[in-house]
Amino acid sequence: MRTTKIEWTDKTWNPITGCTKISAGCLNCYAECMARRLQAMGQSKYKNGFSVTLHESVLDEPKRWRAPHTIFVCSMSDLFHSAVPFAFIDRVMATITATPQHHYQLLTKRADRMAEYFAAHAVPSNAWVGVTVEAQATKSRIGILRGIPAPIRFLSCEPLIEDLGELDLSGIDWVIVGGESGKSGRLMKGEWALSIERQANQHGSAFFFKQWGAWGADGVKRSKHSNGKLLGGRVRQATPQRATLFN
Repeated sequence: MRTTKIEWTDKTWNPITGCTKISAGCLNCYAECMARRLQAMGQSKYKNGFSVTLHESVLDEPKRWRAPHTIFVCSMSDLFHSAVPFAFIDRVMATITATPQHHYQLLTKRADRMAEYFAAHAVPSNAWVGVTVEAQATKSRIGILRGIPAPIRFLSCEPLIEDLGELDLSGIDWVIVGGESGKSGRLMKGEWALSIERQANQHGSAFFFKQWGAWGADGVKRSKHSNGKLLGGRVRQATPQRATLFN
């Protein structure tokens, strides 16, 4: 488990590393770039580069953290990748259940497989379940997510690479939006993010604008740090209530 600069979480825990591309948002995958870099540096955990790899040795890692944290599970992979056996996911869930002091964020682009898993398993009461919705072609993931009885359901619209249009956010507790970082980052327009915020407000979903990414609000390409996180001149970073919210 590692402290992270991701603003909507405290820690990351990676019992799985590696992934494969599945939709348009994967094109410039930050995790793939990082994994290749760590492999070149000789870090043993990344000896397989970005191939899907299970790490049994870190399954109990969160148990050593006594203070409560919000933990992003598999920031360097996808927990519900087809190469990850359900038996291994069971072991991840066992650790989550055994550490109720933490809140865990399970984010996937593989909504169908997540739904298949949770059709036969209860979502732990301290797990937040989310899907990535970066383009119109991936909006169907929202309906799949809504069918999972999780304490908190959330969307990550990052990298937001086009206008998502009208969204059905009923049953969605939290929406995170952000532009794409890196030298190949694609443009995000402010009106796309503001449209999502408007719809989140209509449905009572908390809205969190993470960053502009490689392109600023003025359409100029520069470092993500220079572009900042102001949307319409202010920071908009609401988080959901942590109460159980079965909708």
